[in-house]
Amino acid sequence: MLVTKDFELIEHTADVGIMAYGADVREAFVNAARGMFSLITELESIREVEHRDVEVTAPDVESLLAAWLNELIYLFDVENMLFSRFEITEFSDTCLRARAYGEPVDGSRHKLKVGIKAATYHMLEVDRSNGGRVRVLFDI
Repeated sequence: MLVTKDFELIEHTADVGIMAYGADVREAFVNAARGMFSLITELESIREVEHRDVEVTAPDVESLLAAWLNELIYLFDVENMLFSRFEITEFSDTCLRARAYGEPVDGSRHKLKVGIKAATYHMLEVDRSNGGRVRVLFDI
């Protein structure tokens, strides 16, 4: 399957969402994270000067997607970290280990756009047909 885009925005009443694509579900998870941070600021403005290792577990792959994105939101909220590149080193339906690359928010370079509170379970979807596709809505 030829994927021409990594992610697209979904408009939904009071929330905003991402539809992310990949050659497989692992790549779609990476692109969902990139899409989420594109809502927060311009990805091109984020330098890869630091990294954080992330490990999440969940009972199923849909919950894993929410846990993955919510852990990244936590790092943004608590450490003021913005990320633009993600390498998933271990992936199953119940466990994900990854390294996220980015930097702390720099008010002189990063124009913050949307405040994301959480990835929600509303309309959450992981689809393995034709590679990988995930849909997630965010509480803003």
